[in-house]
Amino acid sequence: MVSFDLILVIICLIFILVSLYFELLGASFTFLIAVIILGIFGVLTPSEILSGFANEQIAVVIMLLLLGDVIRRTAVIEDLFNRVFKRARSPRGFLGRIMLIIAGFSAFLNNTPLVALMMPYVNNWCKRNRISPSKFLLPLSYAAILGGCATLIGTSTNLIVNGLVVDQKIIPGLPSLGIFDFVYVGIPMIIIGYLYMVLVSNRLLPAKEDLLEEFNVNERSYFVETQVKRNSSLIGMTIEESGLRNLQGLYLLEIQRNDREIFVVKNNLIIESGDILVFAGDTSRVADLTGSNSGLIIPSVGMMRRKKKTEVVEIVISHNSSLINKSLKDINFRAMYDAAVIGIHRNEEMIKTKLRDVVLKAGDVLLLYSGDDFVSRSQGTLDFYFISKVKAFRKFEPYKIAILFGGLFLAIILAALNIISLFMGLLILLMASLVLKVTNPKDLPKGIDFDLGLIIVMSLALGVAMIKSGAATVIANLLIAVFMPLGKLGILFGIYLITAFMAAYITNKAAVAILFPISLTTSLNLGLDPMPFILVVAYAAAANFMTPIGYQTNLMVYGPGGYSFRDFFRIGFPLTMIYMVVTVLILNLVYL
Repeated sequence: MVSFDLILVIICLIFILVSLYFELLGASFTFLIAVIILGIFGVLTPSEILSGFANEQIAVVIMLLLLGDVIRRTAVIEDLFNRVFKRARSPRGFLGRIMLIIAGFSAFLNNTPLVALMMPYVNNWCKRNRISPSKFLLPLSYAAILGGCATLIGTSTNLIVNGLVVDQKIIPGLPSLGIFDFVYVGIPMIIIGYLYMVLVSNRLLPAKEDLLEEFNVNERSYFVETQVKRNSSLIGMTIEESGLRNLQGLYLLEIQRNDREIFVVKNNLIIESGDILVFAGDTSRVADLTGSNSGLIIPSVGMMRRKKKTEVVEIVISHNSSLINKSLKDINFRAMYDAAVIGIHRNEEMIKTKLRDVVLKAGDVLLLYSGDDFVSRSQGTLDFYFISKVKAFRKFEPYKIAILFGGLFLAIILAALNIISLFMGLLILLMASLVLKVTNPKDLPKGIDFDLGLIIVMSLALGVAMIKSGAATVIANLLIAVFMPLGKLGILFGIYLITAFMAAYITNKAAVAILFPISLTTSLNLGLDPMPFILVVAYAAAANFMTPIGYQTNLMVYGPGGYSFRDFFRIGFPLTMIYMVVTVLILNLVYL
């Protein structure tokens, strides 16, 4: 008999699908409205609505986001990217590094900040090699997705599924998912995804030449002086051997040696200790140079590099500034403002004097390496205006970074061996980062995605309502009736397809919330192992390649890459079908 509760749950599901598809309301607000309606009519009790807040997986998601943010601020990963990607010489080699390195990191770290960190490298490499960034930004997102699907903690979608497993009442005693339960499909698909992107992405992805021009126009080019360190590995190398001709976003203009200026820098010129190398470069690359391990230093920065917290900022000299017609040597920026001038931009004019001898003009844009006191000392000044903060540096003692990464690795291993729960391991690591002052308690809330937390809680409540009302059973029986003629594999294929398309065009959180109870009920009704029916929903929702709105990293590269929905579907649909076939076959082989 069709009950009122069943009809109301179906109506709420339709409301969620319509609202998310047409973007009528935000995802978290949509779920909240649906759950409140179910609560008002007694389908859900207050304790059932709020029980999700006590779910361990929500806390794990939040702690992983917090630790990911802490790791991002240490700049260790960024430094590693500098070392790895600067060696890439060919487009295919660069793409291969993107796919493997990002996929590897994404298996254990939040992939959103990884993609955010990597995007500038992609843009700068493309500018230097005159290749459109649209050839690499979408593969970057796909690499993050492929890696995230390989472990329980690689993506929040997998953790949401685990939260639903822990909270479900359909099959009593069902154990929580393990960290490496996802590797059977995840690792093969990283390899297959790598081969797929390397072989076909260049042909299927557009080359947006206008984007390349836009990048070239929008970046300011700075004149900057660097010096070869006394113990630099560059000493004795020729210019060609050193690779200084190929620094991303930087062009070697001249070399100053013993009061002699070498304007024509030949490839066979041997580098000597103390040489001053003058570059022209865009904002971001000059900023990167201040923290690089290239064997070069910026003399004007000097001892400021030892400060624990510094920033690279841009300022513009005002028209009524007292600094006009004064040289940087006479001004002594460091003493006045706790900042060193590392670069200067003057429209299209080429500056040929030494940086310290440059006489400032109104409208000059200066790139500063600033310390803690810069803000307080420059507050209220009329000499210049602040334009932007380009980059921030924060020094950490090596042992703190070792504890942070070692602790994360140890927490994962201990959880995998069931010695300590992942929740407790991450909690201890988070407390250690606070005690060691790796992070500040005031900075922690910035890394919390409150919308994500609310969506997870409301998804858990929606799953309870679907089971209580019988909606999950009704839809599961319908699914069985449609796909049973194709056998067990047909049912898994059907669940994957429905979940994947719902995740691609609505949200993966909604897909998981709706399909999980249906899939689990299907396994119970058929008397089959529930594990493949759990994992197929997780993979289908997380491996989201077909649309830009289906996953956060897809959305991040959508605009900067100049992509269309068609671009995502053209390259993402075949990859989705490959992922579906591999997933179903492996799950059948392992569990059924």
